[in-house]
Amino acid sequence: MKKDETKKLQKLIKVKFRNQNLLIGALTHKSYAIETGEKIYNERLEFLGDSLLAAVISSYLYRTYPQEDEGLLSRRKAHLVSRQTLFTWAKEIDLGKYLYLSRGEEASGGRKRESVLGNAFEALLGAIYLDQGFAKVEKFLLPRLKQLKIIQPVDYKSQLQEIIQRKHKLVPDYRVLQESGPDHDKTFEIGVYFKKKLLGRGTGKSKKEAEQEAAKNALRKITNKSE
Repeated sequence: MKKDETKKLQKLIKVKFRNQNLLIGALTHKSYAIETGEKIYNERLEFLGDSLLAAVISSYLYRTYPQEDEGLLSRRKAHLVSRQTLFTWAKEIDLGKYLYLSRGEEASGGRKRESVLGNAFEALLGAIYLDQGFAKVEKFLLPRLKQLKIIQPVDYKSQLQEIIQRKHKLVPDYRVLQESGPDHDKTFEIGVYFKKKLLGRGTGKSKKEAEQEAAKNALRKITNKSE
């Protein structure tokens, strides 16, 4: 891709970069940097964009649902910050078309890969912030957030606790089984136990998300046994 083709992307997202190198950095995959000797690629911008996304979504949910507690807001946030959401937004602006990828990454379908596109979208947020500030990032994201269907989250942890407490007068215990990934993009695996027995496992980008998934899987097992 020729670098002047980024003008099409800027027109599409309605952001005209003052520093074009920031945009190029956001679009440069690590594989391309290694292959060509480039020093700048998008992982640092992705780290920044991840935090910006969380801040915009948290602010939006805080204002939109003034009566909800922290737990419910966190579950709504986990739904909105999902990799699938980022992938959808990246596809809407045809972000894959503008990425700088190595020949190997290109050949293996990197332009359509969910992780590559999601990470690049976060990097784009980081680049917009460094170029034009937080307000511009918020202006870019808010219309996309408002278009999403924000589901009423199911509190699987409360459901599981209620069932176990009613029957045994005790509560389940959650333990971190594994952590993987870099500090800015960790994945947690958590198990929910009752009397040292593993009831279910769950994974997520936060401990709370993983706990909900573990409780959900535990409830599925309990329900199947009772049928």
